[in-house]
Amino acid sequence: MTTRFEHAYVINILSDDHPGIVAAVGNAVGHLGGNIDSCSQTVLGGFFTLIMIVSMPDDLETDALCEEVRRQEAGGSDLQVMARKMNGDDQSQAPETDRFIITAFGKDTQGVVLRFSRYLASKDVNIVDLFGKLSDGEFMLISEVDIPRRWNLNMLQADLEEMGSEMGFTVRLQHENIFVATNQLRLPARPGDKRGN
Repeated sequence: MTTRFEHAYVINILSDDHPGIVAAVGNAVGHLGGNIDSCSQTVLGGFFTLIMIVSMPDDLETDALCEEVRRQEAGGSDLQVMARKMNGDDQSQAPETDRFIITAFGKDTQGVVLRFSRYLASKDVNIVDLFGKLSDGEFMLISEVDIPRRWNLNMLQADLEEMGSEMGFTVRLQHENIFVATNQLRLPARPGDKRGN
């Protein structure tokens, strides 16, 4: 992954949702002379979560980075901050993959996420983004996944459809490019994404 400076860190933050959290992290990184290289943030059930890849010109202790983020928070909230230094071992060799989107929707059934995730794990399919929502008894699941090129996509599609049918779900597997084109949207790059910044 490309970073502006030599020393890279991953920061994860959990907090009750309120304005100013991203600004606090930005202030902390800027105060330390660093740069935000990539980030992903969401709010779920009133809770805010953020993951960032930041780089620094100088090596520093992760505790110091976490403390600076907490110091910059002006909302009076007790942020849960975790930081980890990245190194070459974090960029392990992965099999050649292609990016796909799996969508599933149907009547809410216990164990939906578990069954799909367990199947994908058995095929070495990596989930890079996951969104699920329950509304009026209907559950929708959208997952962005990296599928190793060695797999037969027709077989995977058939397995997913059969699994969905057993639970009363409609399931579709689409290449990312087709999904984006048919839905007229652009998926954001994720931290560590091979597509770059």
